[in-house]
Amino acid sequence: MDNVAKSTRSRMMAAIRSKDTMPEVELRRCLFRLGYRYRLHQRSLPGKPDMVFPKYRAVVFVNGCFWHHHECRDVRMPATRRTWWRKKLEGNRKRDIGALRTLHKNGWRTLVVWECSIRRKPNPDAAIRKVANQISRFLRSK
Repeated sequence: MDNVAKSTRSRMMAAIRSKDTMPEVELRRCLFRLGYRYRLHQRSLPGKPDMVFPKYRAVVFVNGCFWHHHECRDVRMPATRRTWWRKKLEGNRKRDIGALRTLHKNGWRTLVVWECSIRRKPNPDAAIRKVANQISRFLRSK
């Protein structure tokens, strides 16, 4: 059973952003400080990657655990309309996999960063720096 009214839940869900989320913005700032330059949400590429590094022919997706159906401890299936949510989230996952395959076929290297890896407690700033360093190693690797 939902704790809030249907109209309130609808307003709350509509307010969730698909780009420029806080984890994504913090990660971008850290990468920029490390000297990396990128393009944002390039619509010409499958899946509209969050960050595109043309120099390295690489893309980075910063995925929210709930919306992209990550199997981590932070994700719980909603209690209401479970069948609808399962279908919705599985569709998101299949679309993500298809976009990654297409990018690979076109010669792009891909990296998926999960929201839970950035929001690690007790020190999220250290977690962001750690993920940024991992991205840096990924970009410099062949």
